[in-house]
Amino acid sequence: MATDSSEYQFKPHERPTIPGSPATPEHPAARRIAYFFIGFQICLTSGFGNALVVANTTNLQGVFGLYSDEVAWLSTVYVMTNVCASLLLIKFRQQYGLENFTRVVLLSYVAITGAHLLTHTFGTALMVRAANGLAASGLSTLGLYYFIQSLPAAHRVRAVVLGIGVPQLATPLARTFSTGMLEGGNWRTLYLFELGMALLSLAAVSLLRLPPSERTQAFEKLDFLTVGLFAPGMALLCAVLSQGRFVWWIEAPWIGYGLCAALLLITAALWVEHNRANPLLNTRWLGSWAILRFGIVAMSVRVLLSEQPYGAVGLLTAVGMNNDQLIYLYTVVSMATVAGIALSVATVNPQELGRPIRISLVLIAIAAFLDASATNLTRPANLYFTQSLIAFAAVYFMGPTLLIGMTSALARGMSHLVSFSALFSITQSLGGLVGTALLGTFQIYREKFHSHALVQSISLSDPLDAARIQALGAAYQRVLGDGTLRQAEGVALLAQQVTREANILAYNDVFLLIGVLSTVTLAWLVTLYLRKIRPPGQAGKQVPPAGTSTEQRE
Repeated sequence: MATDSSEYQFKPHERPTIPGSPATPEHPAARRIAYFFIGFQICLTSGFGNALVVANTTNLQGVFGLYSDEVAWLSTVYVMTNVCASLLLIKFRQQYGLENFTRVVLLSYVAITGAHLLTHTFGTALMVRAANGLAASGLSTLGLYYFIQSLPAAHRVRAVVLGIGVPQLATPLARTFSTGMLEGGNWRTLYLFELGMALLSLAAVSLLRLPPSERTQAFEKLDFLTVGLFAPGMALLCAVLSQGRFVWWIEAPWIGYGLCAALLLITAALWVEHNRANPLLNTRWLGSWAILRFGIVAMSVRVLLSEQPYGAVGLLTAVGMNNDQLIYLYTVVSMATVAGIALSVATVNPQELGRPIRISLVLIAIAAFLDASATNLTRPANLYFTQSLIAFAAVYFMGPTLLIGMTSALARGMSHLVSFSALFSITQSLGGLVGTALLGTFQIYREKFHSHALVQSISLSDPLDAARIQALGAAYQRVLGDGTLRQAEGVALLAQQVTREANILAYNDVFLLIGVLSTVTLAWLVTLYLRKIRPPGQAGKQVPPAGTSTEQRE
């Protein structure tokens, strides 16, 4: 095993814990502060690229002249590359070192973003998003390492919480100022900002490097076979989940073919790994009940957190709100996100990692049930409290969730770390797509149901309905002299109102669904927790076996 630079001699407790991670020597206070701010910069850079696209999808759709299903590919290709990157990036760091890893990740990201500014095509926009997905996976890890250097050894757990929480701040921040950027310079301003953030991160890591790491021979030939099967399989699965509700699940033949191909490729990759002596993905460990339970809980919470990006934003869009009118809402959400990160850092306890997850589910359920009473008079100010709860829960649960899995993986050896990184990336990235696909499909079904019910109750022979149509058509009295045409316009306006009301009722159903699912998930976790502290036949004993963390075993 070799080090990046032979002139460094570290004490035993300062040496890297695993190959590919930096050493952790003592630093003076000024250097720790510098490491902290560079880590903050890198983590924001990792999140801003996709956040800017998600926050301005409608504007970018107009810029490129795309349909809604086409513009959705911008965020889809980001998830495609991001969800698979962890398989290779961990071993890349272990074999080639942190410095090479940093250069490759940042320089490729900068180069492709700069190329897009020169070409301005939808194809290069997709390439930028794919590069952003790869870079984000690497940058989030890099930012985490900088946070680790900024804190004393006794607080390294808090650094993990910071590293996983700060990138989540990019999404609400993007919605608070990106509209002004578009007004100032159209789409180029967004990409210039993204390029500037990447250049700042590149300059920062060049000025203050991480301590050297140890290298080891990590890659095996079968790793590339596994990635060659797993990556396209996951990419196809992401495409199906993202595009299904736009082209509709049973209408577009490629959805079925893509899903079948994805299942075959992923199954083949897992079969190869199951029969390897040194697997990239440890299927026996990943298939254990404890890890499956961890994956189910982590993905479930991520799905439920779609209440904000899909549910709340969709509801406000249905009542006529746009990004300009959501600035104050997302300012409040940004502050709630900061509060969630701060409280999670301050209260994280390795012996009670399950508690924040249960608290987050309580907050999601409360917010969802409160939002389920929305009307056509609901405005952003009415959602300040509930969306603050969602934002707080989104970051409050992530750090402890990562620590639960990481602790379990490291306890079984370094070889399990790649498997866990892949699992965590899948539950979080893919969970967001699953949440949007599930809630979007449910909302469409419920909108059709409510629309049918509302239309059924309208009759032109009803005096109240006839008067309403006449009143709506009167708005065109100055430009339309024909009474029949005015009545037709009144009917069209009434149809728009029916569609709006049906959408609002459907979003209320979405919020109710999220509230019910949150409650069910919470009840399941509480049941598991009670079973751990009160084993069958030992109801009187509430102390778990010595040396075992109740929350970690959960």
